[in-house]
Amino acid sequence: MKKILITGAAGDVGGHLRRELAGRYALRLSDIRPIKGLAAGEEFVGGDCASLRDMLRVTRDVAAVVHLGGFSVEGPWEVILRANIVGTYNVFEAARRNGVRRLVFATSNHAVGFYDRDDTIDTRVYPKPDSRYGVSKVFGEALGSLYADKYGMEVVCMRIGNVAPRPVDKRRLSTWLSPRDLAQLVGIAIDREGLRFEIVYGVSGNKRSWYDNSNAERLGYRPQDDSETWAEEVLKNESPGADPRAERFQGGTFVVAEDGRDPTRAPVKPARPKARARTPKRKTARKRK
Repeated sequence: MKKILITGAAGDVGGHLRRELAGRYALRLSDIRPIKGLAAGEEFVGGDCASLRDMLRVTRDVAAVVHLGGFSVEGPWEVILRANIVGTYNVFEAARRNGVRRLVFATSNHAVGFYDRDDTIDTRVYPKPDSRYGVSKVFGEALGSLYADKYGMEVVCMRIGNVAPRPVDKRRLSTWLSPRDLAQLVGIAIDREGLRFEIVYGVSGNKRSWYDNSNAERLGYRPQDDSETWAEEVLKNESPGADPRAERFQGGTFVVAEDGRDPTRAPVKPARPKARARTPKRKTARKRK
């Protein structure tokens, strides 16, 4: 079997992909966090994408790289720069030096998140990132184009929506990607011959999709799932959005997010610090004059 490296394999998307690809490829898993409970056909090699030395080590002797690693939400520029820009460069460069020809880059719908929800966009649209995170994904797509044209690598950029067993809100009825459709797309990106540089949307065959995914279909993608199965239940429980821009643009809350938490999740309330028990002050005897 082909040995495939998955960076960022400890994350949610990596977990889904591991299960779906089990038995099809020998999987080398890499992350800055250790992964326990390896299945048959899996090995773990720790590494930080921000370290070129680490990436040179983990990309050795693999047939293809699926790059999921990096910071997956909006965050401070220093964090995005290190994890998503320096880190992505290191993965591409290490793969090139080690002779890995095929690289699948997990870009994001947030690279084009400032298009209106009334628009249907294909892979040829001009990038309109909705965040610093989105900017880093535009950078990765441009880097992939460079490495394909300049060094002859074979690069597939997958603008992933939201990978989950089911969609959980109105926006994700348009961006949802089921785990098995993710695996189908990744399998095409790894195995299809004659690729040089391609961009596809990582979404299922959703009736409410904002994306013309004909380029993925040209490569053989036939999605098996549609978010419409859960639409009635999702819309029944949907509450109105707080910000009109988040409701207008495809990027949702990413168009207004500034901090490093996942803007699609409720903020976690900080725990109150426990009151310290006061220790009684010792009385000191006064010296008699």
